Amino acid sequence: MDRRDFLWSTSAFGALALLPAAAARAAAATGAGDAALAALFDRIFAEGLQESPESATQLGLDKGANAALKQRLDDPSLANRARGLARTRRAIAALDAIDPATLSPTSKLDREVVLYSLHQREVGPARFSVGSPQRPYPITQQQGAYFGVPDFLNSRHVVASAADAEAYLDRLADFARVLDAENAVQEDAAKRGLVAPAFALDLALGQMAALRKPAPAESGLVTSLTLRTTAAKLPGEYAGRATKLVADSVYPALDRQIALVTRLRRTARSDVGLWSVPNGDALYAAALASATTTDFTPDQVHQMGLDQVAEISATLDSLLKAQGLTTGSVSARLDTLNTTPAQLYPDTPEGRAALLASLNDQVRTMQARLPTLFINPPDAPLEIRSVPVEIQDGASNGYYYRAALDGSRPAIYWINLKHISDWPKYGLPTLTHHEGVPGHHLQISIAQGAAGPLIRKTSFFNAYTEGWALYAEQLADESGVYDQDPLGRIGYYQSLLFRACRLVVDTGMHAKRWSREKAIAYMVEITGFPPPRATSEVNRYCTMPGQACSYKIGHVSWLRARAKAKTILGAKFDVREFHEILHSGAVPLVILERLAEERAHAAA
Repeated sequence: MDRRDFLWSTSAFGALALLPAAAARAAAATGAGDAALAALFDRIFAEGLQESPESATQLGLDKGANAALKQRLDDPSLANRARGLARTRRAIAALDAIDPATLSPTSKLDREVVLYSLHQREVGPARFSVGSPQRPYPITQQQGAYFGVPDFLNSRHVVASAADAEAYLDRLADFARVLDAENAVQEDAAKRGLVAPAFALDLALGQMAALRKPAPAESGLVTSLTLRTTAAKLPGEYAGRATKLVADSVYPALDRQIALVTRLRRTARSDVGLWSVPNGDALYAAALASATTTDFTPDQVHQMGLDQVAEISATLDSLLKAQGLTTGSVSARLDTLNTTPAQLYPDTPEGRAALLASLNDQVRTMQARLPTLFINPPDAPLEIRSVPVEIQDGASNGYYYRAALDGSRPAIYWINLKHISDWPKYGLPTLTHHEGVPGHHLQISIAQGAAGPLIRKTSFFNAYTEGWALYAEQLADESGVYDQDPLGRIGYYQSLLFRACRLVVDTGMHAKRWSREKAIAYMVEITGFPPPRATSEVNRYCTMPGQACSYKIGHVSWLRARAKAKTILGAKFDVREFHEILHSGAVPLVILERLAEERAHAAA
């Protein structure tokens, strides 16, 4: 899924006109301090939005008075990071000054959640001089403008008018500045020992070379614009202008970044864990806290993973035996399924097209079952696309981009098809339930359509969101989708096993000094994943510490919250009513279970 944090509010950009539910909520507020809180949210948004033009585009809010934001890219510079920290601290102080006793229950929750977010946002720059503890290295195989900007321009910068096309060219011209600013940030980080491990720099250099390889006129940065302006029947010499920008500005800046990363690679470390960088243990503890919104220690998370690996493996053992797979370890039998010809799509364009078609079928099948689990479930558009070939080597295996709030761009579910053998058919439905429905797509669609300030509609907490998506996989099973598909149920339990394995591997590398090779071997041994897929996964955990732990910890918290509601309500419990909690928006796990109890007591 799109894992970038958003922290904004309402009317600073005229969002009330786009989202009338926000106005309805404001009118219903009863706390004496609610109006002051709403005005403060507006101010926080107004200050932050100007520094987040890419996020404004992602949400479809780069219009009207904020149309100029569509011409700019985000500023990664050290100076902008310092400005952001100052803004965060001002916002915290202002929110602290509002007495929660003066707020309605809904506004009190909004204030609590936003304060939690702000305090988490403060940790990276204030304590460690990094943007985020979960992304401590400025340039990796998954981090950096070279990786993000081309994809952003292609998939999220809408080109439907001449103004859109001109804004694209402005952003293309800005790309060189961003690359150079990022170089300065990486140079500063290198002085403090924060350089990605050697393998990650090798992958990054390979991807930079792929971006740099085409002749300027054939660059995806050019063809993305020309294809879309042609489709929109927009007259103008866009191809020539974009080509000149790539040749004269972008490629030289990319060459400068390649030179920097090549130099850093010469002395890069082979150890991959955060323990091997200065203050690494504290940095990992902060990353784990940020990702899970809990205070679990690495040792506790590691043991939780080992316990769940054993429990889920035992369940899989029984399921596999029921299918006649009785010989060898659980992972060996899963590997047998992985390589069964009937389970594999052909490694051809036609095979990839058939795989994507199957994912769309799975979304439609599950959408039809949603009314048994949700009250008035949304049916928002969802596009399913393969990850662009230029970033396949570093990209995650599957992820989700939320839709623009104004409907100008639909949500996208991405799947990495570099190695189509990574995707045997029996495991694909569970991925779709995770990324699509009833997973990320449903949860985020509900949050974005709920009444409330945008600062809450767009709140993002890894453990809540990824925990929900893993819980959604379980909901699909509980809905009966696998009753006639025992292999699909095996795929579901393999997904649970995979997420439990992540707890072991992430803490193993960053706290227990596991090597990357040991982590890959463990994942292959436990999950039965093909080595290329396990390698891709482990590579991500090396440079995004803690994030992989959010899934299973979040899943456990969602299950605990449901169990508490069942205990309180007894025979009155209705899972559809329980899922109405999604309309409260994303919250930290430390709040989720309390919120579920409060709602259940109110309904009892």
